[in-house]
Amino acid sequence: QKNGVSNGTLYKKTFIEHFEQAPMYVAVLTFLGFGVGTIFGYLRDFMRAWGLEKRNVAAEREQQKDFVPLYQDFENFYTRNLYMRIRDNWNRPICSVPGPQFDLMERVTDDYNWTFRFTGRTIKNVINMGSYNYLGFAETDVNALKTVTIELQKYGTGICSTRQEMGTLDKHVELEKLVANFLGVEDAMVFGMGFATNSMNIPALVGKGCLILSDELNHTSLILGARLSGATIRIFKHNNMQSLEKLLRDAIIYGQPRSRRAWRKIIILVEGIYSMEGSIVRLPEIVSLKKKYKAYLYLDEAHSIGAVGATGRGVVEYFGMSPDDVDVLMGTFTKSFGAAGGYIAGKKDLVDFLRTHSHSAVYATSMCPAVAEQIIRAMKCLMGLDGTTQGLQRVRQLGKNTRYFRRRLHEMGFIIYGNDDSPVVPLLLYMPGKIGAFARRMLEKNIGVVVVGFPATPITESRARFCVSAAHTREMLDTVLNALDELGDFLQLKYSRYSKSSHPELYEETRLELED
Repeated sequence: QKNGVSNGTLYKKTFIEHFEQAPMYVAVLTFLGFGVGTIFGYLRDFMRAWGLEKRNVAAEREQQKDFVPLYQDFENFYTRNLYMRIRDNWNRPICSVPGPQFDLMERVTDDYNWTFRFTGRTIKNVINMGSYNYLGFAETDVNALKTVTIELQKYGTGICSTRQEMGTLDKHVELEKLVANFLGVEDAMVFGMGFATNSMNIPALVGKGCLILSDELNHTSLILGARLSGATIRIFKHNNMQSLEKLLRDAIIYGQPRSRRAWRKIIILVEGIYSMEGSIVRLPEIVSLKKKYKAYLYLDEAHSIGAVGATGRGVVEYFGMSPDDVDVLMGTFTKSFGAAGGYIAGKKDLVDFLRTHSHSAVYATSMCPAVAEQIIRAMKCLMGLDGTTQGLQRVRQLGKNTRYFRRRLHEMGFIIYGNDDSPVVPLLLYMPGKIGAFARRMLEKNIGVVVVGFPATPITESRARFCVSAAHTREMLDTVLNALDELGDFLQLKYSRYSKSSHPELYEETRLELED
């Protein structure tokens, strides 16, 4: 169940992660569920082909019957026959700020989720357990947003130019200096879109003749950036140092395929917190390997910046390491900072190179000034530059909420993945039929959750993913936990085979401090 490490030479604190395997019968029933769904899917397709059931999916026109199909029918099989049955659990429109609670637009379907219609009613005060609002900076408090309002009135909403043309404002320069200061590095560059920060900058850093070693659970933006670069990509098992070292050793010994020439660059791509697993990167071991084999390290801190570390400075601070140990520090402002965009930080030479060669800097519109001010406001709060300790209090509150929520779920008997300090909390549902039932029942209790299934997860590991926020009160968390306890019994979701903790004090907020 637990994967714990206490290595005095690398780790200065106990590192515990949970990845309990479900009982065999759960895996069998899960595959059986997909099998039954597939059989009924083929039956429904047969009925649609013979006109016995209405065909709602897109179809090729008769005039194009001799063309190469634009729509691959078999690839759409899963979407129309399984996803459609539970589609009402996704893309629900909200009509308020995504804070600890939000308002939801009520919608219903008359044709089994093929189309929806809005009733005109609003579901009020739904507890938000799905947004990445880790520090609670997604807010509408007038006093908090005063500086954002001033900048909006001064600059307007759009830049209408790229960074390399007329799109660099004094707010961007101020933000980049602040980000570099916050992270403790020489320089930083900000971008208007978090996804593009990865997908458009990795191709500028590596290309043909380079080798990318990517964690198997990396985010799509990292995968897309790696593919667009033209570099050779090799995958190592998630957080598995033996797998990574074998790839590094083979890359050094054998070089490039066929020519056997040395690789121009070897770069390791990892995330700080993995958004579907809730696990934290084994950074001390990866840094040790990258130094041993003279590779570069690209660290995506999208979910970890602001969310972990004593002062919210991400996994580098969490492990008590130096920012200089990481060659490329990447992160986004879309989560902990309640804004939009992303950054890349590190040595000044690196950032200067990206200012010239980044596809995002050359072609993408600059970040909105009001968004830049929101990031500055939140970051100054975290750094204490606003004259308060509110930022530090938010980081500590997030840690308390995270450990409390995870501890209670463990005690109830649920299987949850990830690190004890990760605010991303996946709760395993496994069976496809329980995905829809879980989300619908939780919404009936005025709790909004995110559920995830195949192909976003392995076929046997469908899950609900909770994102804990510093803005959640203990009463809100208890409401959610009580609902989960009741629903866990009703849907039989308590699969854990390990006894409930008889030592709750082990999970208290007091943690082992970093050693000198």
